[in-house]
Amino acid sequence: MKTTWLKTTLALTISAASAQALANGIAINEQSASGAGTAYAGRASSALDASTIYGNPAGLSKLKRTEISGGLAIVDAKDDISQANSPHPGSNKGDSVPLAAVPFGYISTPINEDFTFGFGMYVPYGIINDYENGFQGSYHGSYSKVQVITLQPTIAYKVNDKVSVGFGPTINRIDGQLKNDLATNGLAGGQGDTHIDIKGDDTAVGYNIGVLVDVTDDTAWGLTYHSKVDYHLDGRTKVKNAPGALGLNGSYDAKLDITLPESVDTSITHKFNDQWTGYIGAVWTRWSRLEKIEVENSGVPALGQALGFGTIGEDLKWHDTWSASVGASYQLNQEWVLRAGYAYDPSPTDNDYRSVRIPVGDRQIVTFGAGWSPTPDLTVDMAYAYLWEDTASVNLEGSALQPAYSAKYDNSAHGLTAQMTYRF
Repeated sequence: MKTTWLKTTLALTISAASAQALANGIAINEQSASGAGTAYAGRASSALDASTIYGNPAGLSKLKRTEISGGLAIVDAKDDISQANSPHPGSNKGDSVPLAAVPFGYISTPINEDFTFGFGMYVPYGIINDYENGFQGSYHGSYSKVQVITLQPTIAYKVNDKVSVGFGPTINRIDGQLKNDLATNGLAGGQGDTHIDIKGDDTAVGYNIGVLVDVTDDTAWGLTYHSKVDYHLDGRTKVKNAPGALGLNGSYDAKLDITLPESVDTSITHKFNDQWTGYIGAVWTRWSRLEKIEVENSGVPALGQALGFGTIGEDLKWHDTWSASVGASYQLNQEWVLRAGYAYDPSPTDNDYRSVRIPVGDRQIVTFGAGWSPTPDLTVDMAYAYLWEDTASVNLEGSALQPAYSAKYDNSAHGLTAQMTYRF
């Protein structure tokens, strides 16, 4: 039996998204500051430093020296809630996303004239969403935290003077926690809301592969494929303050199989002259893999099974998206380069299925950045991004234990990324 009154209990990898990340859906774009300055428009066709391990593994063949590169992105997101409506009283303060930090680090070294090795650590997915106590929509989600940390050993091969290829397996660790409430106060023996608290984790393997082509001396084209990753999460579901007659209070083993989608990133970099370089790029993401989720809870008592707590399903109906970006850099002098970019990133969800955990709309991003190289061995990159979204509507149907909730969300965010690269 399936039910919807507990449908959000273990959607660890897909139900928590907001304006915190500078990419839409549940993806995070903060893997470098050198790329952020141009809105990542040339990520697949430019190998500015060892962060190309993520952007395009083939780009390692362009790095002629051993280098270490690392940094941190800080994201300050804001979600304004308006026109909220529900039969259950509550507050709608918004600003549910705390300040977030996203680290990254890379190392690369040439093996010989043809092969280059690299290793990277970055965060491709991650979010935290914490609504205030008494949030009116808490029956559809009150707290969400998801983090994926990826390690990627990489090898690049220079086929000839024009073409390079690269490959890197990814080892991905996911951890998450979700909370929501159930309106059980009106049931016999009810003493306020029932609280659901879920945790789960898994480690899974994927891969990134790329090709980089110097079409001319001034123009490069790149293509990167980020594979899907199949997760089999093991976790536990804790139920507190449920009416005693239901027999649900306690902890249950839970399992969830989910696939995070593949994506294809392609871009062109063109050097107009010694000062100006232009970038244009597009990313296709197969979000339609997230059709639905289904959670299996074990050890549930008979009444809980009858209520549908053993198997919990939720339709997502996400759709594939194409995002696009354009950027430029200006070499001011030998030490300084200035950057700017713009990106458009559509939402993979719509008004029929959008939830309070993923209240995202179509997104636009403007970025500015700079790189400072006081010596040939050292580069410091900085980037600033501002994003805003179209107003997103949330329309959640109700049930006996999850009152209906609707609202308008206006999301925006500021992002600041810093990176240091040292070459040996």
